[in-house]
Amino acid sequence: MTTLALAAAIVAALIHVLVFCLESLWFHHPRVYRRFQVNSAEELAATRAFAFNQGFYNLFLALGAFVGVMLVAAGPVTMDTAGRVLLTFVCASMAGAGLVLLATDRRMIRAALIQAVPPASALLALGLAG
Repeated sequence: MTTLALAAAIVAALIHVLVFCLESLWFHHPRVYRRFQVNSAEELAATRAFAFNQGFYNLFLALGAFVGVMLVAAGPVTMDTAGRVLLTFVCASMAGAGLVLLATDRRMIRAALIQAVPPASALLALGLAG
């Protein structure tokens, strides 16, 4: 189960790196900002700084997941415990953000599922691994 948890956490982290790129690096492209339901240059101007900041939030969560995976994989009990605590916090934050997205706008169900399912899977597998 630990291998499944680590794999799901890595998938969640990679999704959050992609979202960082979308929000912080590529948001100014119409094809990208329209994915976030931004439909005009005025809306883009009003949301660009927010998206940039939000992208870094996603990047930091991804880095936390990667560090947690490395700590669990490192082996010694103290590293494993620290890694599991970090992964639990980061994956719970990721899954929670997906639920907030869904609760905020039901039209974003696909994005919410992409954001929430991998970290929720990691949490489930971590719980089953004991």
